[in-house]
Amino acid sequence: MHHSDTSLVPDSIQTKADFWRHVHGQLASLLDGQRDWVTNLANASSLVYNALLAFPAFGNGSSAVNWCGFYLDSSVFPAPKLSSPRAAALPEGQHRLLLGPFCGKPACQFINTTPGKARGVCADAFLARRTVRVSDVNAYPGHIACDGETNSEIVVPLVLQVGGSAVPLGVLDLDCLAVGGFDEEDQVGLDRIADLVVGACDW
Repeated sequence: MHHSDTSLVPDSIQTKADFWRHVHGQLASLLDGQRDWVTNLANASSLVYNALLAFPAFGNGSSAVNWCGFYLDSSVFPAPKLSSPRAAALPEGQHRLLLGPFCGKPACQFINTTPGKARGVCADAFLARRTVRVSDVNAYPGHIACDGETNSEIVVPLVLQVGGSAVPLGVLDLDCLAVGGFDEEDQVGLDRIADLVVGACDW
């Protein structure tokens, strides 16, 4: 099977629960044997994005998902190996998420996660270490509008369990053109996707 075929959605899949089980299985197969997080997150964002566009509940015009991707804590990114760093390190006590692999229009390059200064759905999900589902982003305090066409959003934290401690790595972020585009079934499915991705990578 071609790698691109993993994003196909058979006509027999009619419910969201079946859809997310299918995507989870396809992604597990796609990530098998690869541990690099850049590679895996790139394929994960592409598979989820294209599978959603192929599924009638999400792929039709005004209800379409218009962005799917990852933001990672800046500490996860490796230091340059072939050139000198051009950007100064963040001042002590400041933290941010950096844009990672994604599908969709260009997005914000970073999101401030410094306690007391953080804002937006991604920062809130990252700091609280819980999934945040927003039915209407225009009514969400501090929402960061990367794409003015977006009306709803769901953000799932990526959390790695290390020796009994929960280490937040970043978030999986999805945007939708429709108001109320994501429901509880989507949250359950995406929580499982996030767990799969975290466990499939070396951090």
